[in-house]
Amino acid sequence: MKHWTVYLSGEIHTDWRELIIQGCEDLGLDISFTSPVTDHDSSDAAGDFLGHENIQFWRDHKSSKVNAIRTQALLKASDIARV
Repeated sequence: MKHWTVYLSGEIHTDWRELIIQGCEDLGLDISFTSPVTDHDSSDAAGDFLGHENIQFWRDHKSSKVNAIRTQALLKASDIARV
């Protein structure tokens, strides 16, 4: 049986991802799941490793670029994307 990698995109305010993941685990399906960063603080801090920014705009800008790179990489590595 093939191993599948599924990217779960979409809204982050409900537990729909966990329900899908748990349902697949319950069925014993060989699936790995990836998704965007769903914690706002972690998402906002994604670019902090590149250096401190005194202006919030530049912190947000760097973090959005890092998040975009991460998203592109995960989508390319996925067999299926739920958008």
